[in-house]
Amino acid sequence: MLKKAETWLEKTLDYQFNDVRLLEQSLTHRSASGDNNERLEFLGDAVLDFVISEVVFRKHSLAPEGDLSRLRASLVKDATLAEIAADFGLGEHLILGSGERKTGGHRRDSILADALEAIFGAVYLDAGFEAASKVIERTFGDRLQEFPAVEELRDPKTRLQEWLQARQMGLPNYELVQVTGQAHRQMFEVSCGINGMEATTRGSGTTRRNAEQQAAGDMLVELHKSDAR
Repeated sequence: MLKKAETWLEKTLDYQFNDVRLLEQSLTHRSASGDNNERLEFLGDAVLDFVISEVVFRKHSLAPEGDLSRLRASLVKDATLAEIAADFGLGEHLILGSGERKTGGHRRDSILADALEAIFGAVYLDAGFEAASKVIERTFGDRLQEFPAVEELRDPKTRLQEWLQARQMGLPNYELVQVTGQAHRQMFEVSCGINGMEATTRGSGTTRRNAEQQAAGDMLVELHKSDAR
C-alpha cells in the first residue's frame, strides 16, 4: 500500500520522499495503529500558512492587510484543502482504523484536509522549506493564479453594512424569529430588515450568527435585484 502511495505522490505532485516513513506517518489517521499524522499536520499547517501568505502578498501588492488575510483564509480553509485532496485521490491512500474506514473516513473533509497538511509537514522535514513550498504551489495549481474577488470574501453581514453605508442608509435590523430543536441541536431563525424598506429576509442556521449571515446574504440579493430594475 505504501508503494502505491509513493507512486501516486510522485505522479501527482512530482515528489519522492527520502524517508518514506514520513510519508507513511502523514497518511496515518489517529484511528489506526502506529504514529499518526497529528504532529505533522500541526507543522504542515504552519508551513502552508507561510507559503500562501507569501504568494498572496506578492500577487496583491496594493491590497491592505484585511484583504490579504481573507484571501489567505479562502485558500487554506478545510473546505478548500479537502476539495484539493479529493481531486488528487488522497483518500485512497489514507491509513485508517477499520471503524473509520467503514464509516467513510476516507471521504471526510476534516480527515482529508488534515492529511494534506500532514504531507506538507512531512515534505518540510524530509527536504526543507523550498521543497515544501514547491509541493504546495503544485498542489494549489491554478488556485494561486486565479484568485476570487476580494469583495466576495467578505462575509454577507459586512458586505450588507458596506452597501448600506455607501448609500447613507441605516444599519440592518436582525431579529430572532424562533429557536427550535433540543438544547444540543438547536436551529435559529433570524429575520433581516432595513428601515424604509418593505422587504425582509430570513435565514436559519445552527447558530444565531450563521442565521444572520444567511439572512444578510439573501437581503443583498434582493437589493441587487432592485438596483437592476
